[in-house]
Amino acid sequence: MNTSNLDARKRWWALYVLCAGVLMIVLDTTIVNVALPSIREDLRFTETSLVWVVNGYMLTFGGFLLLGGRLGDLYGHRRVFLLGLTLFTLASLACGLSNSQGLLVAARAVQGLGGAVVTAVALSLIMSLFTEPADRAKAMGIYGFVCAGGGSIGVLLGGFLTSALNWHWIFLVNLPIGIAVYALCVVLLPGGRSQGPAVRLDVGGAVTVTAALMLAVYAVVNGNEAGWTSVQTLGLLAGAAVLLATFLIIEARVRAPLMPLALFRLRNVATANVVGVLWAAAMFAWFFISALYLQLVLGYGPLQVGLSFLPANLVMMVLSVGVSAKLVMRFGNRLPSAAGMLLVGAGLAYFARAPLGGEFFVDVLPGMLLLGFGAGIAFNPVLLAAMSDVKESESGLASGVVNTSFMMGGALGLAILASLAASQTESALASGLGQLAALNAGYHAAFVVGAVFAGAASVLCAVGLRAGVQAPAHEGAPATATE
Repeated sequence: MNTSNLDARKRWWALYVLCAGVLMIVLDTTIVNVALPSIREDLRFTETSLVWVVNGYMLTFGGFLLLGGRLGDLYGHRRVFLLGLTLFTLASLACGLSNSQGLLVAARAVQGLGGAVVTAVALSLIMSLFTEPADRAKAMGIYGFVCAGGGSIGVLLGGFLTSALNWHWIFLVNLPIGIAVYALCVVLLPGGRSQGPAVRLDVGGAVTVTAALMLAVYAVVNGNEAGWTSVQTLGLLAGAAVLLATFLIIEARVRAPLMPLALFRLRNVATANVVGVLWAAAMFAWFFISALYLQLVLGYGPLQVGLSFLPANLVMMVLSVGVSAKLVMRFGNRLPSAAGMLLVGAGLAYFARAPLGGEFFVDVLPGMLLLGFGAGIAFNPVLLAAMSDVKESESGLASGVVNTSFMMGGALGLAILASLAASQTESALASGLGQLAALNAGYHAAFVVGAVFAGAASVLCAVGLRAGVQAPAHEGAPATATE
């Protein structure tokens, strides 16, 4: 995509529109959680079948992120972004009009596919629009705020729409947003194909890696129900491992690989993806487990839970939009990302001592603020590190890889931490604790492990990322950085 003819003002408007599209995707990952009880009652889901309203989305979202990024590289980021946006918007309409279990789950799966394409390609478009380090850092800060804060906004919006109208509107609200984003992208983003060489899509690699990711996500999201040592879970994980090994063999031999293995020889790319897995696991511990603590232990309603996250969102907004970019330009990627991860770990550790009769200003707000500061500082430099060492023609691929790392880390981390919390709760009940005290004991264990994940991510950032500010990489020229 040629962006040289875009003036400065148009670039920033294009960024805001792209972020609006990404926000719609991010909101959808959490907005449905508040409405699940209403959906279950209206469509007569069982407890077991209801989980597919969430899992159907997660399966396709996680499975197609990498493929979506590569399609953008090969066939043009703008074209593929608009295609994914159209698919997501139409699927949202189908979700909103659903009157049966099968239709809703199927539409959610299509939503996940469209969301994966939009998410993977949007980051590449932003990297193409902003090539100067200072502007790129600021743009990534805005993108980081949308990604980091959108989930909490989804809880608040989901509670409002479900209470004021009905659950159908948590999906129908996407229609005017999707249409507006599509129209504005057509106006603001120039057309054209990818700047990379014209090559055929690596079909074998695409099929094997997408199937491997989908099998892995399926095993993870059903691990608690089926049992982590069950034949189903172990068989699915083994199948995913075989497919992944097959994918690696294909990538090592094919002339135009879907994912050049040399990508992971780049220090920042490799480190940032491992950090992404650990961070996503920690952030899921914060968002989901703290929401359960607020709702089930402290007795907050859906709107109160959403409002409780607002301080963290406001802090993330201030830091992501302005302060984080300045920190990156002053200190590079290493120090801000390591410090931010450390603050996230401190916030989770603070939640790990939250009492049964907790007070918001004493037991909730300090942890929320620590997490808001940490996420607001770290998100920008981690994404910049993951994208800055790659060639422009592979930016969609790098975007898909890092987003896949976040998705896989979040899904795996949530499954592990939810299983740990449930196990600790059962042990506490068996020892004679009351229901609320047992629940709180389980949540404490999950918060502790989440804090460990964030601490490990902080150490990796400190020792693994390059210290300097990376200039954008171009064809035939490696990115520059100081050690």
